[in-house]
Amino acid sequence: MTSDEDPGTHTPVTFETCFHVEGPFYHGTKSAVEVGTELVPGHGSNFHAARVSNHIYFSALVETAVWGAELATALASSEERGHVYVVQPTGPFEDDPNVTDKRFPGNPTRSYRTRHPLRVVAELEDWEGHDPAVLKGMLDHLAQLREQGLDVIED
Repeated sequence: MTSDEDPGTHTPVTFETCFHVEGPFYHGTKSAVEVGTELVPGHGSNFHAARVSNHIYFSALVETAVWGAELATALASSEERGHVYVVQPTGPFEDDPNVTDKRFPGNPTRSYRTRHPLRVVAELEDWEGHDPAVLKGMLDHLAQLREQGLDVIED
């Protein structure tokens, strides 16, 4: 589904029904890895200190992965540019419940999660980041959610 489609037409993507969803797929991160690397869940969350993530997240939209790369890098207080990778899921996946229908009707960000590895097939080098003021606004919003106890991640 693209962001301009009617969210009421969204058919939920589940582990059983994911095989019709076509890529390419992207993953944004602060980590530099080589092509061929398998990204796996079980690492620290970028958004909650001392929390291990049970899933690995990805999107069919570059823009969503760019947000992932920028936020992960900024939240780690890194001055480095994040990375956006083209990835291939190695197992079933589902809609990311943290954005699907909770924050956005349907799944306009085309965000998914899996407990299986994502194989890195390429790095997207020419992605454009957000204006620093826009990024700061998003970081401020995340901090506000955290202060209000509303930064819950269903994992």
